[in-house]
Amino acid sequence: MGVLKEFKDFAVKGNVVDMAVGIIIGAAFGKIITSLVGDVIMPPIGVLLGGVDFTNLSIIVQEAVDKKPAVVISYGKFLQTIIDFIIIAAAIFMAVKTMNTLKRREEAIAAPPVAPPNQELLLAEIRDLLKDKK
Repeated sequence: MGVLKEFKDFAVKGNVVDMAVGIIIGAAFGKIITSLVGDVIMPPIGVLLGGVDFTNLSIIVQEAVDKKPAVVISYGKFLQTIIDFIIIAAAIFMAVKTMNTLKRREEAIAAPPVAPPNQELLLAEIRDLLKDKK
């Protein structure tokens, strides 16, 4: 019974629930970014590059013999995956940067003015008294 209670305490902790929500939202956001890259960003890049497709680039290590398939190093798929990663990383970076900028603006608007520390208030009072003496 002790193990079940420990597991329940672990599973219900706020950090675990927050992490689960983050993973679920991250997966959904990943689909959005994948669509953004595949459907919006890559077509113009493909036009600019003249329709270059790296996925077909490969080195044949051993030719196909009878029913044995060829041994192929598909470095083109690897290059395409790296290019996709760079584009996805850049898109996520720009999205996060934009959200952080908007959040800072919102916080700056919503933040009440900060009162100066007591030392500064006392120094200002002393300064004003010295001005009045002259």
